Amino acid sequence: MSYINATREQIVAALEAGHSVNRINRDLRADRARIRAIRNELQLPVYVRPEQTRTIEEKWRLYAKPVDGGHVEWTGERGKASGTPLLCFKDKHHSAAAVAFRIRTGRDPQGYALADCGVKHCVAPQHVEDEPGRRRNREQLRYLRGGRALPDRCQAGHDLSEHGRIGTDGRAYCNTCKRDREQVAA
Repeated sequence: MSYINATREQIVAALEAGHSVNRINRDLRADRARIRAIRNELQLPVYVRPEQTRTIEEKWRLYAKPVDGGHVEWTGERGKASGTPLLCFKDKHHSAAAVAFRIRTGRDPQGYALADCGVKHCVAPQHVEDEPGRRRNREQLRYLRGGRALPDRCQAGHDLSEHGRIGTDGRAYCNTCKRDREQVAA
């Protein structure tokens, strides 16, 4: 590429306006090394793309689309096999549901964050719960439907404080026994 002789003043003005080395190179057809040297000499900061200054919550809002019933549909990236809503932020993938949970509670979820509203992959912050939250909600539902407190151990002797789960219908089960049954059936 042939370079024109952009003046120092033109380059300084472009740098002070917050333009990147690449943009200045393209607009003024000035040598990148010369642009960087002037930027360093003036102790101006390196250009940072606006996308990189967004918070994870701001980026989440770009892909979260409200739909009927207070649910939120994810319009962004999804996991290949599971279809799980994903958000790539600073070169790392995050669960969109976990970000929604953080938006609502101000803390990271314990275990998986999932919608507990019955709509698969809903990412509405008020519909997403972490594992302790889902257990609490389901335990309350169990009691409201006349269920009793969970026993300490299942019939196979597993500690239900560690292995016990409560389904969306309020029924209690041992997750270890369930996995064992599924392995035998497979």
